[in-house]
Amino acid sequence: MPPRLTIIGINYAPESSGNAPYTTALAEGMSELGWDVRVLTGFPHYPQWQVYDGYEGRTLEEDHGGVHILRLRHYVPAEPKLLNRLLMEVHFGVRAAVANWGRPDVVLFVNPGLFSSGVAALRAKLGRRRPGTAIWIQDLYSRGLEEVHTSAAALAPVMRQVEGLVLRAMDRVIVIHDRFRRHAVNELGVASERALIHRNWSHITPQHAIDTAAVRTSRGWSEDEVVVLHAGNMGVKQYLENVVDAARLADERNSRVRFVLLGAGSQLPRLKELAAGVESLEFVDPLPDEEYTAALAAADVLLVNEKPELREMCVPSKLTSYFATGRPVLAAVDDESSSAGEIESSGAGRVVPSGDPAGLLQAAEELGSDRAVASEIGGRGPGYVAEHLAADAAMRRWDEVLRSLTQHVRR
Repeated sequence: MPPRLTIIGINYAPESSGNAPYTTALAEGMSELGWDVRVLTGFPHYPQWQVYDGYEGRTLEEDHGGVHILRLRHYVPAEPKLLNRLLMEVHFGVRAAVANWGRPDVVLFVNPGLFSSGVAALRAKLGRRRPGTAIWIQDLYSRGLEEVHTSAAALAPVMRQVEGLVLRAMDRVIVIHDRFRRHAVNELGVASERALIHRNWSHITPQHAIDTAAVRTSRGWSEDEVVVLHAGNMGVKQYLENVVDAARLADERNSRVRFVLLGAGSQLPRLKELAAGVESLEFVDPLPDEEYTAALAAADVLLVNEKPELREMCVPSKLTSYFATGRPVLAAVDDESSSAGEIESSGAGRVVPSGDPAGLLQAAEELGSDRAVASEIGGRGPGYVAEHLAADAAMRRWDEVLRSLTQHVRR
């Protein structure tokens, strides 16, 4: 009988940004490696923060990629803020806790969300048949209060206690960066032998046959423009007001730079309002996978932008996709951030100070003015992916650690 794995996480395909692509790829990868995989997830809603068309009812069951998927409808805030996002997580967690898990040997909780994981984990811990448990950390909530939600920073000590309680309850805590592991061990009290680093992998396969000239023409991007593209969520921590200001400067200076914001998110309406009349900025709705990959490949520069002083709470998942394209990455981030460390490790981009629109525009112009140098920098990305972010190697590592947890089952 194959080992049984249940994954509980609020985000899953067809969501195409955030942690959903990784959760989906992991579930399907474990199925290919011989696991009987069941996923409990929410109704797709991210990053638009509304349930996708075609998803009706309170529960849905489907099979895809060798995985049985149970979808549970939950509250989705129209305007996500700290408290109503926590309410969403708790609602999903309660529904997941009483749903059909099958008889798993291992349960993997995906964070975010922390609170849904905490609620559902009570069942794993208190049930008569105890499976092995692990939590996969993609974001640090306590650091997020300190670095992003500064108005609620006073709650950070409470959040640290909650986060530590949830993580310490798990047999394994799997993080995506060494800084996350240090925080989990040193600040949240996780035993060092339980905390493992499993980096995210690149879930985009380089497409060498893409006709980038045709893609640019179809999108109205001329060959003499420097297209700087930011893909993914448009939330508070991305601080894309910085990009709006840089685009406004580009207008004033008759720059060749065109900034493109591809995706959706809670800040999109506000960003569009701020960008009214700015000609050097374009908004593009989320794209299907093939069109998304083509758009990345057709850009000249791929952008990461983060709020000033955002250092440790997250590593943008988009970086793994960016590196695979062979395009140079421009990161407007804190120079001590996890993102800056990834750029330095890969050698596939440049880092400029966060919150400096003039510096962002200047760096974009410099990368666009010497395409040979830009190609050399961006060309390091695929090699970095092959050596450090290969999906096959990641799946083998996950298979090994999850199989080790089957010994924790109390039958």
